[in-house]
Amino acid sequence: MDKQGRFKWLIALCLLATLLASCVTPISTPIPSAPAPPPTGASSAYWPTADWRTSTPEEQGLDSVKLADMLEAIRKQGHDIDSVSVVRHGYLVADATVYPFQPDTKHVVHSCTKSVISALVGIAIDQGHIQGVDQPVLDIFANRTVANVDERKQAMTLEHVLMMANGLECRDSYLYRWQGMTQMRGTDDWIQFMLDLPMAEAPGTRFEYCNGGSFLLSAIVQEKTGQTALDFARENLFGPLGITDVDWPANPQGITIGWGDLRLKPHDMLKFGYLYLHEGQWAGRQVVPAVWVRASTTRHIAAGTLSDGYGYQWWVDDAGYTMALGYAGQYIVVVPDQDMVVVFTSDLAEQDFFTPETLLKTYILPAAVSDGPLPANSDGVALLEARAKALAVPRNPDPGSSE
Repeated sequence: MDKQGRFKWLIALCLLATLLASCVTPISTPIPSAPAPPPTGASSAYWPTADWRTSTPEEQGLDSVKLADMLEAIRKQGHDIDSVSVVRHGYLVADATVYPFQPDTKHVVHSCTKSVISALVGIAIDQGHIQGVDQPVLDIFANRTVANVDERKQAMTLEHVLMMANGLECRDSYLYRWQGMTQMRGTDDWIQFMLDLPMAEAPGTRFEYCNGGSFLLSAIVQEKTGQTALDFARENLFGPLGITDVDWPANPQGITIGWGDLRLKPHDMLKFGYLYLHEGQWAGRQVVPAVWVRASTTRHIAAGTLSDGYGYQWWVDDAGYTMALGYAGQYIVVVPDQDMVVVFTSDLAEQDFFTPETLLKTYILPAAVSDGPLPANSDGVALLEARAKALAVPRNPDPGSSE
């Protein structure tokens, strides 16, 4: 049975994990490096702070018919995909929303939020608020009295939390029916609840998906910067990218929800992916340190069979792309080798979670047939536009079909 077949039943709230043994590659504390060189080619012509420029697929080396076939597959198969957007060489070459989702509407990104939290941690380290990934978590919250302290908990570092290997008995994924998350939500101090958890094993031993750990990352940002993650992001991440329309709630104690609940427009999701495509640089400014981008999108631990590996709140595929992933089919895919960013928003059932990645592999990546321009294909572009328009209106059964 293939990966999708084996795990279509395994995806529920907040992207769970399998409990497989893993290998760890420790990374030393990031030290800001020289800014990444400006992007080359078409993508260096402008930065989409205000809006994305558009182009035909062929002008950016993509086959428009292949992209049109993807939209037809979405329509025929009735996938609950809300939008799909493809950027290559900095230009929006395919952009479709599926009725009733409307263009320029915010969409919940679920666990894609974790990749945003990771970026904020990297910025906070770069600004000197946080010492580095080797800092013990208990040292960050040194003003708290913590239960169940042993050598393992004392050894738990920020890096262990970032790479989902904190060693805590978290038990807040689907595998445990979210017992830990339910218990945490029922307390009046979520930080204390997480810090007090007993250790299941030594940190770094294996990948164990833990939403509460991502909440701790948000709490750490707030503890060390004096700002909520949302306010810190508005000033240091969203602001430079021109992302202004954001919803990101806090818990009852005023701490931004670190593992999910962020709502962004699909075109703003593209901006975040584009920032990582260019190693954290945006319009001549190093928004996220380049060394942090590389560390975040490097495999630090095996993630079972859900994905090839996991970085710092990013999924890493051996095919050469990295992903921010969220429940029900939210995808921000960064493909450096193709100078490409792809975004899907969805409302997919558990068994269909991998549909966007299947569409990526079946249609979008194969459409990239050249680094440079292809001969114009007006018929292909017209077909792509027509199929995008068909998705934007209520779906009618095909004449003569049994739908």
